[in-house]
Amino acid sequence: MQDTKPSRHTWIDGLRLCAGVSMVGLHATSNSAGLPFPEATAAERIAPMLLRAVLYMARTELFLLISVFLLLLSLDRRPRGYRATMAQQARRLLPPFVFWTLFYALYNLLKASAFNYHPQALAQLTDPVAWAGFLVLGDVKYHMHFIPTLMGLLLLYPLFLTAVTRPWMGLLVVFGLLAKWHLDAWAYSTLWDSPSLPYVLRAIKILSYSGYGFAAAALAGLWLRHGSKLAKQTLWPLLTICIVFALVLLGLKLQAMVIVIQTGAWAYGNEPGYWADFLMPLVLMSLTMLLCGRNWPEKLSVWAPYSFGIYLCHPTFLDLAEI
Repeated sequence: MQDTKPSRHTWIDGLRLCAGVSMVGLHATSNSAGLPFPEATAAERIAPMLLRAVLYMARTELFLLISVFLLLLSLDRRPRGYRATMAQQARRLLPPFVFWTLFYALYNLLKASAFNYHPQALAQLTDPVAWAGFLVLGDVKYHMHFIPTLMGLLLLYPLFLTAVTRPWMGLLVVFGLLAKWHLDAWAYSTLWDSPSLPYVLRAIKILSYSGYGFAAAALAGLWLRHGSKLAKQTLWPLLTICIVFALVLLGLKLQAMVIVIQTGAWAYGNEPGYWADFLMPLVLMSLTMLLCGRNWPEKLSVWAPYSFGIYLCHPTFLDLAEI
């Protein structure tokens, strides 16, 4: 057992680190406005867009999968009630969220001064509507939305427990993403000029992302029942299926990137690319879990704790670079 324990945990650390690094890759392959270098030629966009297709396979959604997965494993080891569980999650997530919200609310003034919109940024500090967005939506800075989204998802964890013993319920991720595709389109077309749009979109996101919760619970259930077997032997049929699925999704991502290279605009309406983007984190996690018994570098466990810090801190460096 001592031989397999490190690798059984290191694979999760590898995923966490991958998710953190993917955020850096996201920004490294777009301009300061978050666009695919529209001012460049198509030939000049090839390298960064191909790199993005590979680096951005993890996405924020991988963090969500890992968080639900680890929570359910923790509840299996130490059962506790809903109130105690959510209190623990709040103590873990809300202090850094509040700290970084306050930090970025003030830090934004630095960039505002450099780009001559300091009065507007200063006015936001006394605007209750702006603070509602900061604290409920996490829109004080890009990617800060992750923590309120995760808290909203964790509130639903009792539902996910049903998938621990019913792995087929992991397929609900498909229905969740299908709902998101259609409901997002409805919300944008119906509420475009409404101040309620960001809140409706966040509600859609949390409810549709419950599919990720069921998928993470299905993987957690499989891990609890078969983790020791996975650590000792490689299940080649399942591994082959995951690899083939990953290659198909990567092909769809590359197809979408061809459109981006040609047009200089993100292919938001490309449905195959949408499915490839949002299913890849789940396939990546499944693939990694099947390889848990391999000799993962122990350094991953040393670096992984920094992944959340990378996620929260990297906007500071991006702003400084832009200034």
